[in-house]
Formats: sequence, C-alpha cells, structure tokens
Amino acid sequence: MSKINWAQKLTSRKFWLAIAAFVVGVLALFGADADTTQQVSGVILSLGAVIAYIAGEGYVDGQAAGENKTE
Repeated sequence: MSKINWAQKLTSRKFWLAIAAFVVGVLALFGADADTTQQVSGVILSLGAVIAYIAGEGYVDGQAAGENKTE
C-alpha cells in the first residue's frame, strides 16, 4: 500500500470541493439552514485556497533558493 502525499492532497481543488460537499451534506442532514451551509462551505474553500497559495509560494521559494547556490 502506497503512502498518501498529503502536501499534494491539501493543494488539490478537487480535495477541498469534496470536503466542502461532505460537510454541507452533513449540515443538511442535521437541519442547518442554507445561510449556515453556504458560510461553512465558503470558509472551507477559502482555507483550501490559502493552503494552496502557501504551498505554491513555498515551492517557488525553495526552487529559487536551490538555484542561488554557489560552488
């Protein structure tokens, strides 16, 4: 069984959409109103965007740091 690459999962839009859909479904099951489910899904998707941005910037910075090495 292979290991899950969580860094890649956390930057995936599909992953965050799946999480948002699951949470909204659970909220609907427990009778939450539409405003609450909309706000919660917005927060989840915003969090996904922030994580993807941070990971992307970290990758770019890491690549740039690797190119600046002197021999």
